[in-house]
Amino acid sequence: MKSLISKLEFIKAPTPIQNKELGEIEFVVRGIIDAVRERGDEGVREYSKKFDHYEGQALEVSMQEREAAVASLDPQTRKDTEFAIANVKAFAEAQLATMLPLDVEQLKGVHLGHRIIPIERIGAYVPGGRYPILSAPVMTLVPAKVAGCEEVIACLPPNAHQAMIAGCHLSGADRIFRVGGAQAIAAMAFGTKTIPAVDKIVGPGNAYVNEAKRQVFGQVGIDQLAGPSEIYVVADDTADPHMIATDMLAQAEHDIHTRVGLITTSRRVAEETRIQIETQLKTLSTANVAALAWNDFGEIALAPDEESMLAYSDYIAAEHLQVHTRDSMATAKKLRNYGSIFIGQRASVVYSDKCCGTNHTLPTMRAGRYTGGLWVGSFVKVCTHQWMDQEGVEAVAPPAIRQSATEGMEGHRRAAALRIESPV
Repeated sequence: MKSLISKLEFIKAPTPIQNKELGEIEFVVRGIIDAVRERGDEGVREYSKKFDHYEGQALEVSMQEREAAVASLDPQTRKDTEFAIANVKAFAEAQLATMLPLDVEQLKGVHLGHRIIPIERIGAYVPGGRYPILSAPVMTLVPAKVAGCEEVIACLPPNAHQAMIAGCHLSGADRIFRVGGAQAIAAMAFGTKTIPAVDKIVGPGNAYVNEAKRQVFGQVGIDQLAGPSEIYVVADDTADPHMIATDMLAQAEHDIHTRVGLITTSRRVAEETRIQIETQLKTLSTANVAALAWNDFGEIALAPDEESMLAYSDYIAAEHLQVHTRDSMATAKKLRNYGSIFIGQRASVVYSDKCCGTNHTLPTMRAGRYTGGLWVGSFVKVCTHQWMDQEGVEAVAPPAIRQSATEGMEGHRRAAALRIESPV
């Protein structure tokens, strides 16, 4: 990797920043989890009061409140939300259709296969955050319902915008709880009198939510450990610096820790993009967030050739990767590490973030090297099965007997031999 980086020229490099808060977050979250596990709803209420200033007793959002939240939606906002739901649902259904049960006769008389089984109960964390991101519940709840999960619950901070409750309701949440932060993750992992324990927790959140998911993993499944959002663009000399800058700043406004980057083979595109970013920040209403992200985590890398550009992109393994090259489709086929790829200048990250149908819950922090994002397959299990005719037993038993004997596992040897000695 050092040899690759030595080939790059950084027109703008990120600021070296060490996060000194991680140890403190781990300690605080452990205390929250212990309190909720030991004291249930009482522990949840204690931390809801402490962190969210929620004084109420009711943890669950009633059906009447859910319907009122939907009724209060601006009509166009409701139509747009339903448009997003329809697209995410249709894409999830298309993905699920590619996951088929399997039955094969591997050897004569040896029948193997698998079933696609929905996870029984899913918990979705819906973040409050800086903005009421109306697509957030759509991305976590709709694919779970398409997958066939029996119960899908949502937790969101007590101070979340009413539109977020409406989004959870329209997306099909069976139950909605006004609980945020690490206490929500703990409640869904271990269960309380009010909040049922789930089998898997999905959805992004802040550093405390992320740490809580890490600590409860094993007790429950999780989708992934998500860091701040990321966008990178790979571009050649045909790219439009104004468009690249606009897309990078769109992502930068998510959070002051958002990583935004450009990897290009064109010095002109690199330098003009930097100028465009500085210019656009002067009129961007969210510049108080985006400028900090750009200053601390922004990056523009000039590569000597396409091979180096693509290699560095695969090393970064960005959450969102846009491809702005002369033949974007051909370039995209050469890339392998990313959360979701946006091919060509028309495919902006914002379309996926909001409503086009692909999921915006994606791997960050280089996790794109080994996993993809949230999808309908995240909500099912592929479980194998096997059954045998006597002919199959006679084919597999002798090598199983010999292997067991070689390993010194007498119990295994007996079990392998039994069905030959005494056919069923």
